[in-house]
Amino acid sequence: MYTIKEVSEKMEVSEHTLRFWAKSGFFPFVKRNRNNIRLFSDNDLDWVKIVKCLRSVGTENKAIKRYIDLCIKGDSTIKERYGIICDTKQKALKQMQELKQQLDMLDYKEKFYQNLIKNNLEDVWNPMNTINPTDKAV
Repeated sequence: MYTIKEVSEKMEVSEHTLRFWAKSGFFPFVKRNRNNIRLFSDNDLDWVKIVKCLRSVGTENKAIKRYIDLCIKGDSTIKERYGIICDTKQKALKQMQELKQQLDMLDYKEKFYQNLIKNNLEDVWNPMNTINPTDKAV
């Protein structure tokens, strides 16, 4: 069994976030000890993993709760859960594509600046370098 602090460290999720998720009903089987401290089992860590995954892609809490409720209902909900996972995967793929484009731009700019530094060149693309010196703010 793991305390919220241990889960936080192990799963790289803040304690505050884990408490919020627990209050939101995302961990339906977490127990509390006699001091009312949440104790997570290894099985509960699997719930944390899927919630963390869904949240990292931007899935709304309401949709996550729906997914968890469907899991609890059992195998009769497999098709609906599959749909949620497929939709989430498409969202993640789109985000990956956008990140790839951003990385490509950063790679380009990195090489651009490396060339400027290596060859001691002026940045002709910087608008500040094209302003008349008398127009610059004092």
